[in-house]
Amino acid sequence: MFGLFKKKENKVEIEPEFIVVTINARIQPMHRGEIYEDPLDEILSKNSIGEVSGGGTLQSQSGEIEYCDVEIQVGNSSNDTVDLIRSSLEQIGVPKGSKIKVEATDSEIEFGTLEGLAIYLNGTDLDSEVYARSDSNHVYSELDRLTQGNGKVYSYWQGPTETAFYLYGTSFAQMKSQISELVNNYPLCQKCRIEQIA
Repeated sequence: MFGLFKKKENKVEIEPEFIVVTINARIQPMHRGEIYEDPLDEILSKNSIGEVSGGGTLQSQSGEIEYCDVEIQVGNSSNDTVDLIRSSLEQIGVPKGSKIKVEATDSEIEFGTLEGLAIYLNGTDLDSEVYARSDSNHVYSELDRLTQGNGKVYSYWQGPTETAFYLYGTSFAQMKSQISELVNNYPLCQKCRIEQIA
């Protein structure tokens, strides 16, 4: 009986350690959860390493998302743990310019392989008939269909004067080429602009 109490006293609580992943992707919080947090949480749980404990989004003054963070709580932030997090996220698909910050060692690792393309539809300068007859949902599904095998639409943003779709894939140039026919021929894509974002 006394032995049981003794064992309890000697039990040391392990302080959790934190790893923050900054993902260079312009994605809404709900898409961050679907694409990154939920699958990563499952992998961490399966390997008994830790859990996703939070996330955040940085917006520019216009309200457009610039990048997002995923906070991970782990028992220890060993090289093996960091490697598993990095390889799991790269398998899911992370844009270039992303970073893993290990708080315990104050170290930062750059990672990511995908390139990013943003297409901004002009929401103010086209004929009213174009807006009445066209559908941005059609643009979304076509962008996804046309870039299949190379990339896909990860998220979108509706600003005061533009609607943006964010695509990530293996090659910006290839994605741009794959969507060129849609951009040149669909009325709603007139006066749109395309930017490389990763």
